[in-house]
Amino acid sequence: MDCKYFGECGACRIYENGYEAQLNEKVQINKERFTPYFSGEFSVYKSLDEHYRARSEFKIWHSGDDIFYAMNHIDKKSVVFIDECPQVNEYIAILMPQLLSAIKEYDIGFKLFGADFLSSSSGEIVVSLLYHRALDEAWQEKAKKIAQELNIYIIGRSRKQKVVIGQDYITETLHVKSDIYTFNYIENSFTQPNPRVNEQMIAWATQKFTDTQHDLLELYCGAGNFTIPFAKKFNKVLATEISKSSINAAKANMLLNNVDNIEFVRMSVEDFVGAIDGEREYRRMKDIDMKSYHITSIFVDPPRSGMGEYSCAFAARYNHIVYISCNPQTLLEDLEILCTTHDITDMALFDQFPYTHHVEMGVKLIKKSL
Repeated sequence: MDCKYFGECGACRIYENGYEAQLNEKVQINKERFTPYFSGEFSVYKSLDEHYRARSEFKIWHSGDDIFYAMNHIDKKSVVFIDECPQVNEYIAILMPQLLSAIKEYDIGFKLFGADFLSSSSGEIVVSLLYHRALDEAWQEKAKKIAQELNIYIIGRSRKQKVVIGQDYITETLHVKSDIYTFNYIENSFTQPNPRVNEQMIAWATQKFTDTQHDLLELYCGAGNFTIPFAKKFNKVLATEISKSSINAAKANMLLNNVDNIEFVRMSVEDFVGAIDGEREYRRMKDIDMKSYHITSIFVDPPRSGMGEYSCAFAARYNHIVYISCNPQTLLEDLEILCTTHDITDMALFDQFPYTHHVEMGVKLIKKSL
């Protein structure tokens, strides 16, 4: 990727000598980081070199009577005006200048401070426009015209207000080996930003489970990104997630993919563990027959804060653990606990966020022999 804002825009921080150099730097850093627990070779999964992000957020900056897209400066002390971003997919890249021109033409830029883009791989786009003012009927009429002209969906957001022009989601299709999955991605909720790397993560994770005659437990399931592919591999899947909107999206995505062997439970890990251990009864578990499950495998994809001691101790009950992490540092802390009972048999690095220090890591652990 060649970007004219390298060295100024804070979105990219490792860019000297090109894509392969930044990837190699990340691989070496993480090999050294995890040496105490794994001495084998990482499986490394590359990203596209450019146009890899299907979700991106930009500031809208006002200067005089004009408005610009802006990003934080690399020094974190100012902003950089931009008119393009080679990170975003081709559809967002084409839309960006068209949308800004339309905002100016229809005069809906007053108190506008942000534009968030969410795109499918086929070009379906939802744009969220973020305001420091209430949005009236005049705004809605203008936004409808822009949405129609640009063939997009628009969400207007201000304090305690959400105005939907069209719909608030896009439909994405993922190709994982020979399987095809369809997901509705909802505006303002978490989705994997790099769809091609996401496909590789799903493929890797599903291949790491070998004891698939039994059932799978998944913690932090989100909107079912991994859950639904797992359901085609395992007899049954029990999945937990604390976010109500994510659980609702996961249930909708299950139906979208004609899957019927998943039970979703909206509970925190702590509450879920307490429920299955009989420490307390929860209404959300009343229809879950835990005795019908034979779980020997667990999959976890926690937030950046990691799992922590309590959740790790619970996960360690199971023979097979596959762990996807978006924060290598908290993964390292969790492995300090998990590796007292389990051995790492494989690790993978997924370059989900090129030209930054961020990576996704995958770990397969098997319980140690007595």
